[in-house]
Amino acid sequence: MNENIHLSTQFDADLERLRSKVHEMGGLVEKQINMVTKAYVENNIEAVLDVLENDSEVNAFEKSIDNDCIHIIAKRQPTASDLRLVMSISKMVTELERSGDEVKKMAKSIRRIQERDLTVLKATTDVRHLAQAASEQIRSALDTFARLDPEEARVIIEKDDALDMEFKSIIRQLITYMMEDPRTITTALDIITMARAIERVGDHAKNIAEQVIYIVEGRDIRHLANGN
Repeated sequence: MNENIHLSTQFDADLERLRSKVHEMGGLVEKQINMVTKAYVENNIEAVLDVLENDSEVNAFEKSIDNDCIHIIAKRQPTASDLRLVMSISKMVTELERSGDEVKKMAKSIRRIQERDLTVLKATTDVRHLAQAASEQIRSALDTFARLDPEEARVIIEKDDALDMEFKSIIRQLITYMMEDPRTITTALDIITMARAIERVGDHAKNIAEQVIYIVEGRDIRHLANGN
């Protein structure tokens, strides 16, 4: 009996460490989004380079957490809700890593924009607000995971529509600029690449929220309207 309690305590500790690493990775991705947004607004080349260099840290987290998931499954042989948790964490980590890749795309686009110094487009597009919304979505999704709150997860899923609408508004604005002044086309296309990357970060946050629902309720609501 004591041995079973001991093993159960160790298993709980393994799961807690796993969850902690997910939050640490998520915090790094959120920091990257905020750094790249600041780099864009302030025309800060050093911040862009920092974002590009830190991408390897996000990748390292993915490998480490994946290895931990494999170790737990092999050694602990979890079942039912514990197995759902471990499998969902593995999928969440993939979403976070892909978010990091999108941030890297943003940084590369900013670097090209900085080389041209066309500030007029920066002042007239709402990329910063879109990036802040995506960053908040990632943070909210991770908070929902910490609380295992499926109702809040559904709220996050519903908010993704607003992010998509804002992205489309930016695209329409940029198309207008390109039609009025063909000299802005190259930079406008880079900003579209940035906006698309941000919108995809929102999609990844939505996917994390869907995994929270799966952990708690055992329901796979991917590809269903608004998580219902």
